[in-house]
Parts: sequence; C-alpha cells; structure tokens
Amino acid sequence: MPESPVVLGIESSCDETGAGLVRDGVLLGQAVASSMDEHARYGGVVPEIAARAHVHAMAPVVREALDRAGLTLRDVGAVAVTTGPGLSGALQVGVAAAKSYAFSLGVPLYGVHHLAGHVAAAGLAGGPLPNPCVVLIVSGGHTSLLLVRDLARDPVVHLGDTLDDAAGECFDKTARILGLPYPGGPAIDRAARDGDPAAVRLPRPLTGPGDAPYAFSFSGLKTAAARWVEGHRAAGAEPRVPDAAASLQEAIADTLTRKAVRACTDHGIRTLVVVGGVAANSRIRALTEQRCAAAGITLRVPPLPLCTDNGAMVAAIGDLLARAGAEPAPLDVSIDPSAPLEYAALTPRPRARSAA
Repeated sequence: MPESPVVLGIESSCDETGAGLVRDGVLLGQAVASSMDEHARYGGVVPEIAARAHVHAMAPVVREALDRAGLTLRDVGAVAVTTGPGLSGALQVGVAAAKSYAFSLGVPLYGVHHLAGHVAAAGLAGGPLPNPCVVLIVSGGHTSLLLVRDLARDPVVHLGDTLDDAAGECFDKTARILGLPYPGGPAIDRAARDGDPAAVRLPRPLTGPGDAPYAFSFSGLKTAAARWVEGHRAAGAEPRVPDAAASLQEAIADTLTRKAVRACTDHGIRTLVVVGGVAANSRIRALTEQRCAAAGITLRVPPLPLCTDNGAMVAAIGDLLARAGAEPAPLDVSIDPSAPLEYAALTPRPRARSAA
C-alpha cells in the first residue's frame, strides 16, 4: 500500500491562526498564533481585526509548524483547511492560503468542518476514537451532543444542540456582567477557585423530567446570574465575584455532564469524548471524570493545547479523509460560514450565477 501523505492543516475560523502536520493519526508538529489580546479591549472578537491578523500570521505559523516537525513544504502530500463555520473574512484568509499551498505543491485539498476537527483532535491523543462514541462539543459558539461513528465516512448524528446561547457564550456574557476580562471562560475558571459553588442558587436548564433529554439552553442561566448581580448592586452591595463564578461554573458543568452521561447510558455507548475550547474548563473536566467513572464510561478529552482552535485538528480530519480515499475538494471550493455539521468533509461549491 502507498504511504499515507503528510497532511498540512490550516485553521482560521475565528481568532487563532493554526497550522498542523499529521500523518497516520500522528501529530508531527503544530503552531498557533492568537489575536486574542487585540480583541480583549473590545470584550469580544472583532471580525476585521481577526482577518487582518490571519493575513499577517499565516505564513509564519505554517513555517513554524514545519520547523517543529522537521519537515519542509516538499514533504506535504495533502492540505486540509477549515471552510466553515466561522467568521467569513477569517475563513477566506485560511482557504486562500490552503488553495495556494495545494496548487503550488500539486497536492489534494480537503475542505473540512471546524467542529469535526475538534472531534478528530481527540484521536491525536490516545489513538483512534471508538466506533461508535458520544461526543460533547462545548465551545464559544457551539454546544452539542453527537453520535459519531466513522468520522471520515459516516454522517454525524445530532442527539441534541443548544437552543440559544452556547456554554462558552454564557461564560463570556456573565464574565462581562461580573467585570471579569475577556475571554470569560478562563476568567471565570480562575475566579471560581476562591468561590463557593453552592453560594448562589442557579438553575440547571432543561434538566426536568419533561424536558428534551439532550438539548441545551444557557440564555436563561445567564439571565439568572445577571439578576443576582443586579439585586446585590440595587441593594448597595457588590456581589462576591468568586462565589458567582463558582456557582455559574458548577451549574454549567452539572448540566453538561448530566446530559452527556445520560446520552451514553441511553444509547449503550461506553465512551464519551469531550472537545472544544470550553473542555479546558477545570470543573467541567473534573465533574465529567467523576460521573463517567461512576457510570463505567471511558472518558476521552484532548490535552489542553488541542482543546482550543488549532491546525492540528484540521490536519487530523484531512488525514482521516486521505486514508479513507475521500474525494478531494475542487480548487474553487468556497467557504460556508454557517455550515451545519453533517459530515467531516465540507466542500461547498460556489452557486452558479443565473443568466441575466
């Protein structure tokens, strides 16, 4: 059999410019440049700033990833790139770079779904994911429970998704109310270390007996936290931020882990995979480990550097697609900023223009 190619993965869907190199499920090297500090003063990601940062960082990040892997561009046998979902301008930068590398090297190009990349990242540590497994994706813009089989060949089954705010959005918005810096997730995690998770009574959304078993909703939780803060300030007292942070974090972790473990037991699946930027949260990790151990479920969580957006996860998907013999994307592949997660490969073509 021919040797599997070295896959260069490029990620630029939001504020991280990532490049990674993977072959046969092994991460050879990666590099990430973040524009987070430039967005922090605005309290959130500014799309135009993110796109410009990608333009400046793309070539240096690819060179750094190659250097760390001890490779050159001549060693690259395929290129994979996030084509959606994400910020339109940011995605365009990554796709333009990936097309240039693929065309100049004469190698296949794969357009992949950002969230499928997060799933594939878990396979870079600990070996291939079992077929099937339940995957909990928790990030700034997405919270979903998925049934995943062969990621390169089979459709992804959505067991449940968020109906409004994602878990990461709830962290960010509540952190702003509490006067904590952006990004809110890490800030709340740090503040919660000195807080009492039982200090504030906050709801566990959609966990009642008649509620959708695998759906999520964090908008109401954010509002409940805001009302608690407003009540203290109206009474002339500043809320104790560590207690609020710990209580919010506990409510989110409790809701996520309760539903994820239930999905595994209901479907008779013995492996839970937790991925996405919010998977780096210390309380979510600890409570998931505790509840999986009690239920006899194997837990797979990527190392912290592979939880946030990175090029390695995109290369991992490209590696799976290349080894599965998937059809490469055309060089005129376009972005899809709001692409639903159905398959790992995401290669929409531009719509044909109607005749005038």
